[in-house]
Amino acid sequence: MKSPITTHILDTASGRPARAVFVVLERIEGGGFVEVGKGITNEDGRILDLMSPGEVPEGIYRINFDTGAYYRAQGGSCFYPSVSITFEVGAGDEHYHVPLLLSPFAYSTYRGS
Repeated sequence: MKSPITTHILDTASGRPARAVFVVLERIEGGGFVEVGKGITNEDGRILDLMSPGEVPEGIYRINFDTGAYYRAQGGSCFYPSVSITFEVGAGDEHYHVPLLLSPFAYSTYRGS
């Protein structure tokens, strides 16, 4: 069984998954963000175990992607050294997939399935 919150990164400039990107998942608690999970993207650019399987508490979450380290490891540079995506979790029994489409000078996201 996988985490109720998952992510993946596609490097749109290369057309390949972004491997070995460090990712931190946080949740707002008491007025600030608290880490609830972290991981490194696999060969397919995915992290399926950011949290333990089961229901996810409702609230505001943020995923932080260390994109600068990823591009430096590729021998390049980028305009966005980190990307943060903030989103809201409503129903705790749903799955929340938060993909990142990334290039050195742009990024986009959407709610995946």
